[in-house]
Amino acid sequence: MRVGPTYDELAARAEALIPALRERALRTEELRRIPDETLKDLHASGLFRMLQPKRVGGSELSYEAIVELTAIVARGCGSTAWVLANLANHHWMLALWPRAMQDEVWGKSADTLVGSALMFPAGHAVRDGAGFRLSGHWKFSSGIDASDWCMLGGIVVSAEGELPEYHVFVLPQSDYKMLDTWHVAGLRGTGSKDIEVSNAFIPAHRALHLNQLKGGVAPGGETAPLYQLPVFDMFPYVVAGASLGIAQGTIEVFIEDVKHRITAYSTTLLADYATTQARLGHAAAAVAAAERILVGNCKEVMALAAHETMSVPDQKIRLRRDAAYAAHLCTEAVDLLFGAGGGEFLYNQQSIQRSFRDIHAANSHYALAWDIATTMAGKSLLGIATDSPTL
Repeated sequence: MRVGPTYDELAARAEALIPALRERALRTEELRRIPDETLKDLHASGLFRMLQPKRVGGSELSYEAIVELTAIVARGCGSTAWVLANLANHHWMLALWPRAMQDEVWGKSADTLVGSALMFPAGHAVRDGAGFRLSGHWKFSSGIDASDWCMLGGIVVSAEGELPEYHVFVLPQSDYKMLDTWHVAGLRGTGSKDIEVSNAFIPAHRALHLNQLKGGVAPGGETAPLYQLPVFDMFPYVVAGASLGIAQGTIEVFIEDVKHRITAYSTTLLADYATTQARLGHAAAAVAAAERILVGNCKEVMALAAHETMSVPDQKIRLRRDAAYAAHLCTEAVDLLFGAGGGEFLYNQQSIQRSFRDIHAANSHYALAWDIATTMAGKSLLGIATDSPTL
């Protein structure tokens, strides 16, 4: 059976896409979703399938690849990278479901995409025979226009006196409704629409209890370390890869811009100002540190998963904290450079103002919200139990 491209092949293909993605960035924002030609390019490149099992033709790369490859794409377009990262990660997540579920999605085509909206309180489910009945309204389903299925979080109401159970359900497009609510300031091209479900029946094989996503061998039966990682503790690295690439692309564009730009109220090159130089040096250091944190932690967890299941809450909290901190550093870098450019960077045709909006939108995600991450980390250091069901 033919397996997917190697890391080097995917990295080269991602690099080759950057010019086209930059050229399409304004139209991507106007469409408020990824253009069809960009989706075609991503499918042709194999990037969506970077973490998909080799047994269905995926590349099955090490987890740090989603950070690195997403970052390359984000240098061209933050919205495209955000959708790529989320949908590629769902290929990885689907490998944790029972094979019957995987066959339903990948049986027709292993290129089939799966969206998500994993806010558990948004979904209400009850048991119904050999399955569940699910209803709810979820926000922020990135890339849902390109997807034929969707993963949705929900809380299963238990018998009186019992604690509710958290599940993730996989639904075909026929079982949910998309609501076009995506009119936003940043990441405009991600098409992160609302999802609505009314009393849909979910067979048991399309549902996983939250505990089955916390690390170790899942019902999918994959035993490689890649598929034994904890889903919700690794997710911050998925979206932080987009933040990293947005910041890297901002540095590239800034350098090219200021080398030749004379300031509006003098005859001095912007590059000759010490403040410009200091801001650029600061930004570059922050982004380099962020990259080391994100890639280094992913490699560390992959090595650990080869020998044991990650189950210590303190370890998981540190993982989440570090990813949020890396994204925080990337935001700081973009803010520094945006502030150095003066009024020129306010124009819509300037990619740096889009980077400014996109990176703040990215880092407003719960997984990267700095105040949330630091509060959880502080509780852990003080010996105070956290109330997150996903740990």
